[in-house]
Formats: sequence, C-alpha cells, structure tokens
Amino acid sequence: MHSENQHHRKINTSFNNTIGELLKTSNTAKIIEIVVVFGIAFLIIEMFKSEDPLDLIYNQTIVWVANIIMLAMVYAGLKFRGEPLIHFGISFKRFSWKQGFKTFLQSVVVFVLALTGFVLGAIIMANITGIPEDPDMSGYNYLKNNLWMLFVSLGGVYMVSSFGEEIIYRAFLINRISEIGSNHKKNETIAIIMSAIFFGLVHYSWGIMGIVQTGFMGLVLGVCYIYLRKRIWVLIFAHAYMDTILMLQMYFG
Repeated sequence: MHSENQHHRKINTSFNNTIGELLKTSNTAKIIEIVVVFGIAFLIIEMFKSEDPLDLIYNQTIVWVANIIMLAMVYAGLKFRGEPLIHFGISFKRFSWKQGFKTFLQSVVVFVLALTGFVLGAIIMANITGIPEDPDMSGYNYLKNNLWMLFVSLGGVYMVSSFGEEIIYRAFLINRISEIGSNHKKNETIAIIMSAIFFGLVHYSWGIMGIVQTGFMGLVLGVCYIYLRKRIWVLIFAHAYMDTILMLQMYFG
C-alpha cells in the first residue's frame, strides 16, 4: 500500500512538472491558460445568472463566485510553475509603520490617477456621443438605504473586487501576456493595453460608458503596476478606496 502511494505521488509530481514546464516555455500553453481562466468564469456567469431583473443579489453572488474560481486557477498556475506569490508582487512581509505609511501614500496617488482615468473615459465618451451619460449601475440597487447589505457588500467587494481584480487583471494578465514571445518590454506595453481592454469588457453590465470608464481606469492601474515594480498591495488599496466610494454612492442612491 505504501509503495502504491509512492507510485501515485511520483506520477502526480511528474504530471505537475510537465504542466509547469509547458506553462513556462510554451506560448500556446500560456495563451490556453488565459483563455481557460476567463472562459470558465464567463461560462459560470452565463449558465447560472438569472434573467429576472429583481435577482440583483443572486447575480452579484454568481459574479463573485466566478472571480473566486478565477483566483483559484491563477494560484494553481503559479503552483504548477513552482513560482512564489512574489512573482505577482504579493508579499506578506512583517508590517512596519514606515513601509505602511509609504504604501498608503502611494495608494492615494494611484487612487487619484485611476479616478482621473475613470473621469477621462466619461469625458471622451461624452464628446463622442454628445450626450453626458452615466454608467448603468442598476445592478447595485439592492444597496439603496440598506445598511446591512452595504457592510456585507463592502466585505465581499474588498475580497473579490479590490483584491481579486487586481490579482487577475493586473498581476496575472500583465505578467502572463508579457511572457508570451521574446520581446518582454514591447510585450509589457501590449499586456497593459490588453489587460485594460479585458477589465473594461468584464464591466459590460455597466453599459458602454462603464466599459470605457473602467477600461481607462484599468489602463492607469496597469501602468502603475509596472512603474511601481509590481507592488500589488498599493493597487489593491487604491482599488478599495474606489470601491468604497462606489458602494456609498449606491447606498445613498
């Protein structure tokens, strides 16, 4: 029995090593990984979402579940490759007030820049269409004057959106797209643009205005991710500030 278990472990290790090597060396495997991560999430949302406009909480939960599954697949990709979390900029160093204050200041700057990108998207769309239009935020109507749901939603949003979206759309996408091909610097620029496009498109439920606004916001966040040398926590905190403002706006109607 013991030798049988050892045999199975060797097979699993060999399989994991083979997958990891493919993910590190094969451009095709890297593209497939990206397609699988986003494809499965899209299928989950499309298969389980409700067409009833009143099922707002249910549909939001489905989106959160899809994001959590994406995070799990992204983490699995790191494990297969044998890469540490720091490869994406995720660090859990001992807290120091000096570093914490520096991270806070940087996150405020990134927040202002990302908010500027968001507003710039609205200005560009208003000039194109000639009509100032707000993004469609009706999916958050369940928050209006509901303090309990506000706190619950903030907890979920911080974990799934603030943390999850930065890991998926900045850390994962930018790193993986940059690794395709040999010209890393050129690929990095392409990766930032593509991650911004992906980020905008996943907010399709916000309407065309929301797609453009979040796309520009994603572009700024992508540039900041590279400029700050992958200090992903700075972006996570900046994203959390924006999510807090959004949730409060929805709460106050």
